[in-house]
Amino acid sequence: MLEEVLSGVVLIGTGTVTGIFVAVQVSVAPAMAAMGRAEYLRAHALLGKGYHPLMPILVNIVTLSGIVLAWAAEGPGRVLFPVASALLVGVQAVSHLGNVPINRSLGGLAADGPWQDPRPQWRAWHRLRTALAALALATVTVAVLAAP
Repeated sequence: MLEEVLSGVVLIGTGTVTGIFVAVQVSVAPAMAAMGRAEYLRAHALLGKGYHPLMPILVNIVTLSGIVLAWAAEGPGRVLFPVASALLVGVQAVSHLGNVPINRSLGGLAADGPWQDPRPQWRAWHRLRTALAALALATVTVAVLAAP
């Protein structure tokens, strides 16, 4: 019973994280790239409030559930769930080392004056964490479908 519940948590949670990241990749990031600096800074501040602390908490719950499944699962899940958790640790690392520092640096910027546009670098980090999340989702899906 524990394995089934945690498998559902991991599958739904990883799918949610990946879906949010894909939505940001295909819709939010291009819209933000088209904005002028003042518009972008305002939109970034407003959008960021909705993602924190939800996303880190969700990724941590899913990661820990996958680690527990390393012991509870049978068959391929014994290997695949921890692999997915490692990929999600990568998502957290990219977020905390790449995207979050950029996000924090934006808080003190004025709407005018010199600046180095952080959007290309932010999008590159975001593409990486989206790819890691998608790989984690594929791994979890295989683990759940291959369960004995």
